[in-house]
Amino acid sequence: MRVDDIYLAGVGAYLPPVVTTEHAVRESWYDRADREASGMEAVMVAGETPAPEMAARAALVALRRSGHEPDDFGALLHSDSYHQGPDGWSAPHYVLRRTLNRPITALEVRQGCLGMIASLEMAAHRLIADRDKDAVLLTAGDNFSTPLVDRWRASRMFLLADGGGAAVVSRRGGFARVLAFGTVSNPGMEELHRGGEVLFPPGITVGRSLNFEERSDYWRRQWAEGKAPPMGHFGECVAEAAGRTLAEAGISMEKVTRVCHTGFARGSLEGMFLDPLEIDADRGLWDFTRGVGHAGAADPFIGLEHLWTSGQVAPGDHVLLIGSAPGMEAGCAVVEIVAPYEPGNPELQNHEPESHEPLRHDPQNENHEPGNREPENGGR
Repeated sequence: MRVDDIYLAGVGAYLPPVVTTEHAVRESWYDRADREASGMEAVMVAGETPAPEMAARAALVALRRSGHEPDDFGALLHSDSYHQGPDGWSAPHYVLRRTLNRPITALEVRQGCLGMIASLEMAAHRLIADRDKDAVLLTAGDNFSTPLVDRWRASRMFLLADGGGAAVVSRRGGFARVLAFGTVSNPGMEELHRGGEVLFPPGITVGRSLNFEERSDYWRRQWAEGKAPPMGHFGECVAEAAGRTLAEAGISMEKVTRVCHTGFARGSLEGMFLDPLEIDADRGLWDFTRGVGHAGAADPFIGLEHLWTSGQVAPGDHVLLIGSAPGMEAGCAVVEIVAPYEPGNPELQNHEPESHEPLRHDPQNENHEPGNREPENGGR
């Protein structure tokens, strides 16, 4: 869907300390063969910092950069892919209280790692339909540092990372113009992420861990017994979603300067995203994501913040944000950068009050090696 007069007015990220994969190998958390195959260098680990708190801290940065006041907002859309806190409690309203603190709706968007891109679409629809408010706040946060998750072995496709991201969607203007967004799903592949697990009682209520490798092993056993697993190639969803959305935006893939994708391991990233898009790793974010991991729904916006604040994209550049969700579904958005990052501008400075200072990490900075800061729980 093509849209007009919809902008990203601000973007923010909360990046916890990182633990290197080499350290994880030395501690026997991560297999050396898997490390070498993945190409991953480090993963963000937040320890006991709650997921909604990381989302709120990212939002404070995005809000400051946006120039918007709290009364400008009509809604807050919070995304996550893992448990946020107590059952029967609202993480979105916690984030709302910590940020805008206004009596507006706060919704949880459970669209897996596609959550923030799906929220962008929802925000655009709301701003088009409701002219009384000029902005919507998007947030995301996940913390996988729980006893029922082994981030190093839950999947060979990625390393689960903790972190938060946020964006302000506005009608007034911003640093990036949203041109179009779109999604493509293949519901016939839904069972791949279920892997034979019963729907009731939910696994978490009986102490079952989050383990995608166990579900993959289930389908390997089914295949060996002559039972075909759900067939399909997720790359086809990616290619179709991107092709359709780029056409609606009025540009070709050749005109896309950079692609902000999920933080998958090298083989999965190539097979599911880079190859279907017919681009190399340099046009994506591999050099960045290999040092932070896969932080759920926040990934594309953490990547966009990294590109914009580091000056790797400039006015006139087009950026493709793309992600995936169980189901399976691919979604993307095309944005055009219209304003440079200006760290000297008080509204754009990446700082927080003393008690909310994000720990920044750039794996390309030679003076700051990944893994120099390790959380109190040791990275498990």
